Amino acid sequence: MESYTYLLAENQIIKTERLILRPITFADAKAMFDYASDEETTRFVFDTHQTIDTTRQSIAEFFIAAPIGKYGIEIAETSAFIGTIDIRVDQLNKSGFLGYALNKSYWGNGYMTEAGFAMLDLAFKILELERVTSLHDVRNPASGNVMKRLGMTYEGTLRKNRFVKKEFVDDAHYSILKEEYQH
Repeated sequence: MESYTYLLAENQIIKTERLILRPITFADAKAMFDYASDEETTRFVFDTHQTIDTTRQSIAEFFIAAPIGKYGIEIAETSAFIGTIDIRVDQLNKSGFLGYALNKSYWGNGYMTEAGFAMLDLAFKILELERVTSLHDVRNPASGNVMKRLGMTYEGTLRKNRFVKKEFVDDAHYSILKEEYQH
């Protein structure tokens, strides 16, 4: 089998029925700032960006410095950049961690579920991982609903699991195994 890095590099652009998952560049800064500066969108995920320079710095440090497995979500028909999704691979354990953020203007349209299935296809069919996990702040059940639609199983809640926005938060953990994946 090829290395995970090689396989992810070969699959930097993924097309679905309505979306294009692709590398993130500085050209995405304005669209990312539109949601990264919105408290409702970022409430459970990351510190709200106060300036577009913060967004540009985030793009440089997180997405450009180490782009493998990190994707911008673009609507194919309009080229609108609406969010991000990533899979972080644990090579030793043949597992992946799924993370995502979506502009609230696009919530409720099935875009994140569609992007999530693309990531699970990548994880199980191309990378041949055994397990993919994800988590969400328990105060954000909509994120958990995405995980459930992807076929993930709730595994438990870790209390005060992360320190986010000056407080400890409880995280609900989900996973799906290769043999459970039905898409």
